[in-house]
Amino acid sequence: MLHELFTPSVQHALDLAGIFVFAISGALLAVRKNFDVFGIAVLAEVTALGGGLLRDLIIGAVPPAAFTDLGYFLTPLVATVLVFFLHPHVERIQTGVNVFDAAGLGLFCVTGTTKAYEYGLGLTFAVVLGLATAVGGGVLRDVLANEVPSLLRWDRDLYAVPALVGATLVALCIQFDMLNAATSGLAAVTAFVLRLLAMRFHWRAPRAWNRRSATTEEKATAQ
Repeated sequence: MLHELFTPSVQHALDLAGIFVFAISGALLAVRKNFDVFGIAVLAEVTALGGGLLRDLIIGAVPPAAFTDLGYFLTPLVATVLVFFLHPHVERIQTGVNVFDAAGLGLFCVTGTTKAYEYGLGLTFAVVLGLATAVGGGVLRDVLANEVPSLLRWDRDLYAVPALVGATLVALCIQFDMLNAATSGLAAVTAFVLRLLAMRFHWRAPRAWNRRSATTEEKATAQ
C-alpha cells in the first residue's frame, strides 16, 4: 500500500528526513545529560529508530527496516556528529528543530498506520501502532535518559494527541477506500499543524478531575 502512495525514492527520502530530526532531538537530550559520544549516538539511534523498530517487530516485518537499510542506521550517526561538534548552534535553532520534529511526527503516524494495516492488523490496532511509530522513540529516549517520558507529563505540550489524530484520519480513509497520496498527505499535515498549534498555544491534555471533598466543605462551613 505504501508504494502506491509514494514512489520508493520519495518514501525513502521522507523516512530519512524524519529519522534525522528525531535523532537530533535524542542527541541534544544526551548532551544536556552530559553523556559521552557513545551515549549521544545511542540516544540518537534509539530516538530515531525505536518507534519503527517496535512496529516492525509487532507486525512481523523482520528483519526490521532499521537493520536492512544502511541509511537508516547511518543517518542518526550523522546527527550525532553534528550535535557533538555544533550543539550550541543547534540549541539556538531549537524552534526550527521542533518544527521538523513535528513534521516527522506527522509523517511517521501516517506511514506507521498504513504499514501496520498492510501487514494484516485491524484498523484500531493499526492506529495504535501508527501512534507507537511516531512517539515510541521519544519514550525510549526519555527512559534511557532517566526522565519521565514527555508523553506522560501533564506540563508538556500535546504530542501524542496530534499523532493519534493523524493515525485516525488514515484509518478512516482506509475504511472508506479514500486513502491515496493526497489524503495521506492531508493526515500528515493535520498532525503536523496540530503539533505546531500545541507548541504555539501550549495546549495540554487535562488531568484527573480534582473534586472537592464533601468532608472538607463541611468543615469549612462549620468554621
